[in-house]
Amino acid sequence: MDKLSLAELSAQAEVAPRTVRFYIAKGLLPGPLRAGREAAYGSVHLQLLKRIKSLQAKGMTLAEVSFALSPGRDRRELGEPVVWLKYQLADDVVVHVRSGVAPWRHKAIRNALAEVAAKLQDETEKGETE
Repeated sequence: MDKLSLAELSAQAEVAPRTVRFYIAKGLLPGPLRAGREAAYGSVHLQLLKRIKSLQAKGMTLAEVSFALSPGRDRRELGEPVVWLKYQLADDVVVHVRSGVAPWRHKAIRNALAEVAAKLQDETEKGETE
């Protein structure tokens, strides 16, 4: 395979160029074969990008992808999984709140979201009558 420009690599992998740069910064991808204005990427970059996309399609987070791409690492490096609670405030508004907060804090969040949901409902009803 010939060397690819960032634009060519991005097009073939179906990811944005900034995603490629982000993955390199995070250590998921190696840096370009040649740096600078004439940066070049090879088949290993394309294969890794496709593998990353495949793992993400299975629901893996980037931390899990990094772990999967680096055999021999200790699973404890991943840290504890984060659970997110989903609150549907309106048909077009969903709020995700990280679980694991203190009970008093969670209650305050629920109360605030209930107020926002009520205001959204009021605005929706006003908009439908006008």
